Amino acid sequence: MNTIKILIEGYVREVADTEWEASSTTTLITTTNGQLILVDPGANRKLLLAKLQEENIKPSDIEYVFISHHHPDHMRNIALFPDARLIDHEGIYDHDHGMVAPEMIPGTDIKILKTPGHQSGHASLLVPTEKGIVVVAGDVFWWMEGEEQIIDINKKDDFASDPQALVESRKKVLELADWIIPGHGKMIQNIKK
Repeated sequence: MNTIKILIEGYVREVADTEWEASSTTTLITTTNGQLILVDPGANRKLLLAKLQEENIKPSDIEYVFISHHHPDHMRNIALFPDARLIDHEGIYDHDHGMVAPEMIPGTDIKILKTPGHQSGHASLLVPTEKGIVVVAGDVFWWMEGEEQIIDINKKDDFASDPQALVESRKKVLELADWIIPGHGKMIQNIKK
């Protein structure tokens, strides 16, 4: 059975009127067959390397890096994983070779779910685990540091490229998830399912 570990709980904090600090939630998935998938390696390089070391994992051990979307706070650290295959909403890339992304991550039972709205090319992962379906949702849901994590499908997202598509993506995630890992914040149980 797939297992999930949150290596870094994502954060967004305002530093000044026009400045912020942000790095995404970084999730490690160990698949049923032992593949290591890293989701959204974030922007805090020092913290990510320390967390991987705590897990006794070298960057070369990671088989896939999944990027929920292309905002820098989610993907700035992808260069740490030059041997990993990169997956996003549209493709799988192995160095300079690309192919259209299938519905599932190859060799796994993990589904790639398109969840546009925060960004048009946003995607999430549906991961079957012993505790139920965990949706690694990227910024379909996210909260500022210190903000109460209340699921509200109509919550304003100042970075959303398409607010209506985001509402639809939130509904889709809530229909499928037992647990949600947001782009920034703590994993939460979906009590609305």
